Formats: sequence, structure tokens, C-alpha cells
Amino acid sequence: MRKHLFFVALAFTSMHFYAQDKKKAEECFQKADYKCAEEEYTKLAQSEKIQQIQSEYYNNLGTAQRRLGKTTSAFKSYESALKANPMSAAVYANLGAIHGQKGNKQTALDYLNKGLSISPENADMYLTRSKVYENLGKKDLAAKDLNQILSFAPDNIYARTGLANLKKNSGDLEGALKDYNTLISEKPESLLYSGRGDVYFKLKKNKEALADVNKAISIDPKFAQAYVNKALILFETAKPKEACASLDKAVSLGYEKPLLLSYYEKCEVKK
Repeated sequence: MRKHLFFVALAFTSMHFYAQDKKKAEECFQKADYKCAEEEYTKLAQSEKIQQIQSEYYNNLGTAQRRLGKTTSAFKSYESALKANPMSAAVYANLGAIHGQKGNKQTALDYLNKGLSISPENADMYLTRSKVYENLGKKDLAAKDLNQILSFAPDNIYARTGLANLKKNSGDLEGALKDYNTLISEKPESLLYSGRGDVYFKLKKNKEALADVNKAISIDPKFAQAYVNKALILFETAKPKEACASLDKAVSLGYEKPLLLSYYEKCEVKK
């Protein structure tokens, strides 16, 4: 009886420490302390025996590594996640996204198509695939994916914003501005102010652009994209020191630094 109670107590203690480790990893991620998150998810992934849970940890590990700019390590972690659970839609979404960012567009589409066959109403994957299609110049397919999201999630702000951005990137700046004005009137969110700020920036209306990105930051001080948009405006208005500080803030909040290297070159020149 005592032996039985000993093993029960040991199992309970192990579960307690396991739960604490998982909580610590999640807290590190939420605080944007990606170095800590990388360390904690590495330990969790290597010690986990249940493959489905192990896949989740490797997936989170890969995302933390991406935020740290460790792209090669992130690839390996996502591949380990996929090996542990070949039916994880989240892993296919991340592999599609990272290949898309690296310019491996067909590989990105292959992963995203596989993910969508597993999870056909996954808005994140449609958003990512839409961006890949847009980069391939297939704007009709990009718009189709965004409208597909709206067919099952009509209020999805990212899909509606994506359609406005398709207009912006096609040169229809006034059309994009009109869409953003409508969206902001319905729900004034940081994402929308930041997006409209980018439209104003492209219209050469830097005063309005800066006001919008500052509004976005005031609503959500942890919205990394707003700091990137602000940096571009500051570079344009000959304020490189403030622009570089804004880039640093975006990276500290999880924006992947490798995506900003062309802008950071301007910081190097000014030193």
C-alpha cells in the first residue's frame, strides 16, 4: 500500500513540475521573451513522450526561434513537429509561412494545400496562401482565398484588411483608403490604423500616416507592425535615429529581424 502511495505521489509531483514548466514557457512567449521560450520549449519537446503534445512543443519552439531570427533552427523544429504529428494543421501553416517568407513559393503552397485538406476552415492558412498567391502575381486567387475566409467568418478583420491591401498593392490607393475608412468606422483597431497609415504613406501624406501609426501604437503598444510602419515614415522624413529605434522596438516585440535587414542597412550607414 505504501509503495502504491509512493508512486502516486511521485506521479503527482512529476505532473506538477511538468505543468509549471509548460506555464513558464507560455509566460515567456506572452512576454515576448523568446530566448526564454526557446529554452523552455526545447526542454518540454525533448522530454515529452506523447507525440501529439511533443509536436505542439516543437511547433511553439520553431515560432520562438523564428522570432529570434534563427530560421535554420526554426525549420528543424517545425520538421520535428511534423514528424511527431503529420496531421497537425498548425505545423503545415507555419511551414507554409516560413517557406513563403524565404521565397520558396511552390513549397509554401504545397504545405498550405496539405494543411487546408486537414483543416478546410483555417483562416490563418488562407491568409498565408493569399499572400503567396499575391507574391506570385495571382491576385485573383489571392482575393478568392480572402473571400473564402469571409464565407465562413464574415467578420474576419484580417481577410477584410487583406482585400483592402490587395487594392493598395495594385495601385488603387484611393480605393484602399475608402475601405480602411469604412473598417475603422465600424471597429477602430490598431491593425486598421496601422494599415491606413501605410496607405497615407504611399499617398505621400506623411503627417496623416504618422498620426495613424501613433494611434495604432496607443491602442496596442505591443503591435510590432505599427512600429515597422512608423520606421518607414521616419526614414522618409529624415529622422533615421528615431526610425532605427522603432525598428528595434518591432524586433523586441517579435517581428522577425531578417525581414527588416534592408531597412537596418540604413541604420548601419548612419552610424
